[in-house]
Parts: sequence; C-alpha cells; structure tokens
Amino acid sequence: MDIQPRLAWPLRAELAEGPVWCPEESAFRFVDIKRGTLHRFEPATGSRETIEIGGAPSFILPARDGQFVVGTGHAIRSFDGHRLGEPLAVIEMPAHNRTNDATVDAAGRLWFGTMDDDERTCTGGLHSFANDQMENHGWRATVTNGPAFNRAGDALYHVDSGRRIVWRIEVRDGRPAPTGEIFLRLDESEGYPDGVTVDSEDCLWVALWDGWGLRRYAPDGSLMMEVGFPCARVTKVAFGGPELTTAFVTTARVGLGPQALEDQPEAGGLFIFEAPAPGRLMPAVHA
Repeated sequence: MDIQPRLAWPLRAELAEGPVWCPEESAFRFVDIKRGTLHRFEPATGSRETIEIGGAPSFILPARDGQFVVGTGHAIRSFDGHRLGEPLAVIEMPAHNRTNDATVDAAGRLWFGTMDDDERTCTGGLHSFANDQMENHGWRATVTNGPAFNRAGDALYHVDSGRRIVWRIEVRDGRPAPTGEIFLRLDESEGYPDGVTVDSEDCLWVALWDGWGLRRYAPDGSLMMEVGFPCARVTKVAFGGPELTTAFVTTARVGLGPQALEDQPEAGGLFIFEAPAPGRLMPAVHA
C-alpha cells in the first residue's frame, strides 16, 4: 500500500509532539516542546489555533471534566482551553529532567515518561498518576517515549529512544512488571524510535526520528508497512476523524543545520494521510 502523506499545516514547529484526537471538538491537539506552545487543528474546517504557555509542554490529553491535562517541566497541570491551572502534581526528579510523551489507560490513569532535557544522563523513567497519587515505576532511560497500551490493556510499550529499543511490558492492576521483552530494536541506519501508537488491530505505529518515516508493526513484531516522509525527524502519529482513519503526524526541525533545513522545507509541519485501519480513542484522564 503506497501512502503519500500531505502537509496539513506548514507550522515549522521546533519539536511538535503528542498529537491526540479530541472527538468532542473534532480537533487534533498537540504541543511544541521547545517553543512552549499548544496547537489545535480542525481537519473539517482547516481552523488553526496556537496558544503560548511557555515552559516545555510535552503532552496535552483530554480529562473527564471537559478540560485537559498538560505535562510541562516537573509538573502535571490542568488546562481549560485558554490557560494553565495550578499543578495537579509535581514530579520528584533532577532539575535537568522534564516530562515527555504520555498516554491514558482504560481506567483513566495517566502514564508518562520523564527524560534528561540535555539527553546526556540516564535519569528519565516511567511514571503514572491517578487519584492524586504519583508513582515512579523505574524503567530508567535517558530519553523515554511512548508509552502506549495494547488493546487488552495488559501490555505497555515503553520506548528507550537513546538505545533504539521498544520494550513490551506486562501490566497487572495498574503496575508494570520490573522486566519485559524487547519488542523492537533498531540499528543506526534506521534512526531512533520516537512516539508510538497502537491502532484498532493491535498494531504498533513507530515514528522514526532521523529515520524519515513511520512504521507499522504487527503484534508479533513483524514489519507490515513503512510510510516515507519528506523530513527526517518524525515524532508521533494519532488517528482521528469520524471513522478514526485519518492519521495526523507531527515532525520536528530542532537540531537540524542550515543545509538540512534547506533540504527539508516542510520539517516541523503537521502531516496527514488515510490509514489502512482505524485508530483508537484516547480515554480521558481521571486526575
């Protein structure tokens, strides 16, 4: 199946991440970590909105009260669509760390990674937040990505981007196992695994940082499809639209030199294509 993604928003984001479909407003929301901005895009109308909040917002996810939760810096904060609220929780971690990618399980628990913002030391890890309780589950890494749950909710994909590994970890009663299996390991020529998403057929979509593409893997780890992009730093995919078959993909331009930026004029843009299978709705956070 030959898929050609098209540019939906020539945003030129520094580090666009964390796209999520919000069905109540028929819109995608995502962040630009390096520019401290939140973005909203309506596919049906083409409406675009950018809100500057400062800091380093790494994810925005719907909450059950009709608002949102945003991970930024060392905190999880509420967001009413216009401005940030007071912190819901503060994460204990080194000063040079920050939040990164996130997901929500069927029970409404927020799961997210932390990382060294300088990408030098192995001080990041996997965390969850529910009922006003923050838990650090270990799984240390320099740069975390994912996490994403399988359809049954009993396995979690956790990405150690620096080591080019995607782990599959058993989860019981809201707690991940201390050990897991390597689901995927990339070599240097393939780039780094970035954000991951599981679709309705339980297949894992992996964005390839410095890999110029997006891959779809079967539950057994076999490669099913690769979608090429006109820019090297692909960060994550989310599925939305009436049938959840419209794929929206964030990309980045951070760290690219002048020649690379000239060669990749669409880097940092938001891309769209029609997926071979529907995605899944993200549950609301029960913070």
